[in-house]
Amino acid sequence: MRHVVVMAGTGAIGLMAVFAVDLLNLFYISRLNDPALTAAIGFTGAVGYVQIAVSIGMSIGLGAVTARQIGCGHHERARRIASSFLLVMIATTALLGLGMLLFSAPILHLFGATGRAAEQAGRYIRIVSPGLWLIAVGMGCSSLLRAVGDARRSMNVTLVGALASAALDPLLIFGLHLGLEGAAISTVLSRGFVAALGFHAVRRHDMLEWPAARYILSDARLVGGVATPAILTNLATPIGGLVVTHAMATFGLAAVAGQATIDRIVPVAFAFVFALTGSVGPIMSQNLGAGQLDRVHQTLVASLKLVALCVAVTWLILLPAQNLVVAGFSAQGTTAALIRLFCTWTVGGYVFIGMLFVANTAFNNLGFPLYSTLFNWGRATLGTIPFVWIGMRYGPCGVQIGQVLGSVVVGSWAVLSAFSVVRRLKPGRVTPGLATELPARTAKSAMVELDELDEEQQVADDLADRPGNRTATSA
Repeated sequence: MRHVVVMAGTGAIGLMAVFAVDLLNLFYISRLNDPALTAAIGFTGAVGYVQIAVSIGMSIGLGAVTARQIGCGHHERARRIASSFLLVMIATTALLGLGMLLFSAPILHLFGATGRAAEQAGRYIRIVSPGLWLIAVGMGCSSLLRAVGDARRSMNVTLVGALASAALDPLLIFGLHLGLEGAAISTVLSRGFVAALGFHAVRRHDMLEWPAARYILSDARLVGGVATPAILTNLATPIGGLVVTHAMATFGLAAVAGQATIDRIVPVAFAFVFALTGSVGPIMSQNLGAGQLDRVHQTLVASLKLVALCVAVTWLILLPAQNLVVAGFSAQGTTAALIRLFCTWTVGGYVFIGMLFVANTAFNNLGFPLYSTLFNWGRATLGTIPFVWIGMRYGPCGVQIGQVLGSVVVGSWAVLSAFSVVRRLKPGRVTPGLATELPARTAKSAMVELDELDEEQQVADDLADRPGNRTATSA
């Protein structure tokens, strides 16, 4: 429990700083009294989420695989995999950023951006996208720091970016009168600070070396088996949000404003829950690699207890403070009703969303990330659409209740499946956690391949160092 609290707590501090700076950024732009700029921030956030989702998924895979190797005592192999895949992350995100730069106009059109808002959003994206690889490096290094248990430096990497952005935003936006372009430049510079600090911190743990060309593809396959489903999992979130927003829009702008207000409260209120998902994964992976399956179970149980505690504390704060929240956002009518419903009742439903997050973490780090993808997309579709459709009959409050009820069903099913996966684990071997048969090349097969190579790798590395055997070993 102490291990989970320390890892998640430090992560929550970093996330809270990021969310606070995002709100400040939006506040600064809104002070320019230009609705087009404020709308542009919304569109760039939607596009940016797709970009960041790729980086997050790749960092999850990197952390899961390297943490398991560290748990097995194979530090040299963990360093080799980390070095290989970090290079792959840089190349992939650089290409993605270039693509976003070239096709920013049609992409923004798909999100509904038009007129001056689309023009301003396009400028922002064209400045930020080429530096996407910087945040990928920062996230990858932060994940590696959690894999080796250095929670403090992992937190500091995130904090540096947040503090740099907080300092640069007002200077560039107001001081140099650059407006939204100043916010974009601030984003790129802060990402550069994150990448530099993360790289330096990981080097202190001797977790990086010059990538060996003959291992890059094989290491990328192993990590990609975990990272690809994790990316798909992260991309499910905006789909579910789109369904809810569309449903709220049928009841007018006040309903949309209420939902938007709640969406801003949630990341701040549940930063600990969000941090938990990225922090406990390496703990599970290390103990799986070390054959300590009882500790994997203990980590899962401890995480669920902390989710319940976090939601309970948040509920106790928001329930008596709901009038202050309503007044703070100058909410009236339907907007105020939705906020009060959230603070009074539906906030409790986030315990099941937290359960889903914890279960997804277990799937991603125990060799079953496709389950994480299925449950997240299940929540975004079957766990959202029918419940919201029924809730629409009872007005915007019914939509909010329907969204939470869908999470209750999916979250409960996911956590029961996670316990099933943990019960079926065996030391040194990943076994199926559910009856469903997975495709041949999945994260499960990648993790099994890791097991098979664990015993062979040391011999192979020794042979590779001998001139007479180098060719055969590479083959």
